[in-house]
Amino acid sequence: MVSSVYGSRHAGTHTPSALRPGKLSDDLTAGFDREGYPLLTSEGRLPGLIEVYPHPALIELSAATRRLPYKHSKSRKYWPDDAPMARRLKLFETWERIIMLLETRVKGVAAALPLPDLSSRAYELKAFEDALDAVVCAWVGTCVVGGTATAYGDDRSAIWIPSV
Repeated sequence: MVSSVYGSRHAGTHTPSALRPGKLSDDLTAGFDREGYPLLTSEGRLPGLIEVYPHPALIELSAATRRLPYKHSKSRKYWPDDAPMARRLKLFETWERIIMLLETRVKGVAAALPLPDLSSRAYELKAFEDALDAVVCAWVGTCVVGGTATAYGDDRSAIWIPSV
């Protein structure tokens, strides 16, 4: 369902299968369920576990026509004709935009997620990117609880996307 709605915006995803997302995901989901956090696939009731895909969430947050270029490992693909530092500057501009948009929904994000230094190493940029994804996921969680997110999937799996 996500691919049918967001594929043309470069945010399609793989259909779940026995191999994808895989045993680790299945074990985590079962563990959360045992602890009283069932996987939520249609209603945002608490307590529960949701699946989030940050790309469509960010498309909705930013009202973008396509997925935002915010993955460090893909910066060469996003801006192939730019020099490495120019690519990094564009990546940081995108991150700053995302942070400012998130700040309008979750106060304190900007203070909690200062941009890394421009001279940061690749693993430090990846760590920042992961933290940014985590905040996006937390924001989507608030949307689910607030009734402003839609579950795309079926009774076995769903990805929650905000309706901004």
